[in-house]
Amino acid sequence: MLVQKSKKKAVASSKVSKTSNSSSKAAKTKKSSTKKPSATKVSSKKGKTSASAIKSKPLNGKKKEKLVIASSELREPIEKAIILKKAKKPGKKTLISFTQPPPMEVSKHPKGKVKNILVSQPKPTEADKNPYFDLAKKHHVNVIFRQFIKVEGLTAQEFRSQRIEILDHGAVILTSKLAVDHFFRICNEMRVTVPESLKYFCINEQTAYYLQKYIQYRKRKIFFGHGTILDLVDVIRKNRAERFLLPASDVHKEKIVDLLDEIKITYTKAKFYKTVEADLSDIKSLDEFDILVFFTPVGIRSLKKNFPKFKQGNTRIAAFGHVTGLAVNNLGYRLDIFAPNPQTPSMTGALDAYIKEANKR
Repeated sequence: MLVQKSKKKAVASSKVSKTSNSSSKAAKTKKSSTKKPSATKVSSKKGKTSASAIKSKPLNGKKKEKLVIASSELREPIEKAIILKKAKKPGKKTLISFTQPPPMEVSKHPKGKVKNILVSQPKPTEADKNPYFDLAKKHHVNVIFRQFIKVEGLTAQEFRSQRIEILDHGAVILTSKLAVDHFFRICNEMRVTVPESLKYFCINEQTAYYLQKYIQYRKRKIFFGHGTILDLVDVIRKNRAERFLLPASDVHKEKIVDLLDEIKITYTKAKFYKTVEADLSDIKSLDEFDILVFFTPVGIRSLKKNFPKFKQGNTRIAAFGHVTGLAVNNLGYRLDIFAPNPQTPSMTGALDAYIKEANKR
């Protein structure tokens, strides 16, 4: 009897093990069956992403440079075959350090009511969406534009005195349309034929497309950033074997030079044009203006030259940039408004905050 009972238990245990094995196999088959459709979805997604990746992949196979083919529909003067190499924004690994200037101190002169503002810049067209027009409408003030400075190009003789050979350089950095004009003007006056192999590194897209006024884009190597020299750091580093030429004025942004020194690029800074004081004899008096707005130290010097007897009194002076603010103090004027600052990074923002407080009842 005992033997029969033990046999029955063994048979029952074997049945239980078989059912457990079958259930585990069924579970495995269920898992494998559930995995299969998800794998097909992933593969289909991968297929889609790979297709889109092919579209966005640069023609030269490098990921850091993005090629933009100019469309003839959008830009009729440019052929479809023209290719512009667009510089990528500097990545996280690009570390450029600049010494920050000390904070600029402004006066605590009483904020009288503001009605008339003189901006030392050329008058924009009415079609332009200028922030000064919005400022005038918002606060019901008069904004008048009058340029205090003018740009004069160096003569060929003045350029030769710098002893700079343009053809010794394989690349040129162009920071504005003005730099483009004077670079090709000097080349023309000195009878220098610009080679097709010259590489152009432009501060923004507008400057890059402005080059078509002087050259044909076909087979030219043109790079452009998004508005600052920092955008060109990576692509300049890739071309570090070239000797760069930087057309500049006598008044230029030192940050560009500091950046080129920081990334250890061989370059030559050459003066192609200069900024001088404009003739402001058409302005009889500055007493009618409540605020004078300046953007360069040359503009402050123009104020001193054209109006030597000007006494500031209640006329407030606004300056944009640390160097311009120092020029205001050095020439004996009082600085009332300064930008950029942590609260207002733009001049119109600084004026907006000042007028809001000065004109409140």
